Amino acid sequence: MKVILDQDKCVASGQCVVAAMEVFDQRDEDGIAVLLNDSPPADQADDVRHAATVCPALAITVEE
Repeated sequence: MKVILDQDKCVASGQCVVAAMEVFDQRDEDGIAVLLNDSPPADQADDVRHAATVCPALAITVEE
């Protein structure tokens, strides 16, 4: 699994962090998402897919 985060699309909702806190975080200054791990382990795959689904800006892409 490869995770791609388009920070230019991010609207700082934080849904990705709630869904997959091991993979996503937010910058303190503006809340924009930060990708902590672009190749998460298999046991985090469902959480990452959920994060991509709930992102209101569709800023997360998951390549299987």
